[in-house]
Amino acid sequence: MCTYTLKIQLLSDTTFGRGDGVAGLVDQEVEHDRYGFPYLRGRTLKGLLSEECDNLVAVLTDDHQRRHWQAVADRLFGVPGSTLDTQAKIHLGDACLPSDLRQAIAAQLDLEEEKKRKNSKYKPTLSPTDILDSLTTIRRQTAIEPENAASAEHSLRSARVIVRELPFESQLLFDTELKKDSDDDQDMLALLAIGTLALRRVGSGRNRGRGHVKCRLFDNSNHEITKDIDYIQRFGITR
Repeated sequence: MCTYTLKIQLLSDTTFGRGDGVAGLVDQEVEHDRYGFPYLRGRTLKGLLSEECDNLVAVLTDDHQRRHWQAVADRLFGVPGSTLDTQAKIHLGDACLPSDLRQAIAAQLDLEEEKKRKNSKYKPTLSPTDILDSLTTIRRQTAIEPENAASAEHSLRSARVIVRELPFESQLLFDTELKKDSDDDQDMLALLAIGTLALRRVGSGRNRGRGHVKCRLFDNSNHEITKDIDYIQRFGITR
């Protein structure tokens, strides 16, 4: 097994939506764990990367190249109804805030919870809600009537957003080591690298100004693959 790291820097406020809201507070809540840390599900991230790679392959003008790289994408991300032989070679973990930060704060929250269990009158100095509020804010918007440029009735909506500049990381796992002398393995890594560079928008509202991100891919020795020009140039070249 080999591991790569996908690092995501938020360049704008972003909503990792979970599909529901909180009554009386927000219409659209962000996905977050029990400690209040927002995160992006690995399954969602895989879908976003797969979509970017499919878009890149689709614009290739040479039919032979396009078929070759589509086959690479199918090996990398799998295809619907995959069997053991055709399932995805890559597995993506949830994109989370840096682990050292989460572990330190989680330890403090666990300590506060333990004190509360021992003394029902104890008032915690830190709670998961405090963590969530410190990393997010609430944005409100309304529809505008085209006839008079006034706010449309009953159109006010609120959504929680993760504040810009926060870093997230996802672990990308391959079942077997990718070999440098294997064209198939290097093609998968090249496609993953350009798909990472192409991923610029994530989350809910990504087509309306939110979710602008910068993504980079690193190997297990912390070498940035997305800066390696050899992988970029490899795309579009078929042996």
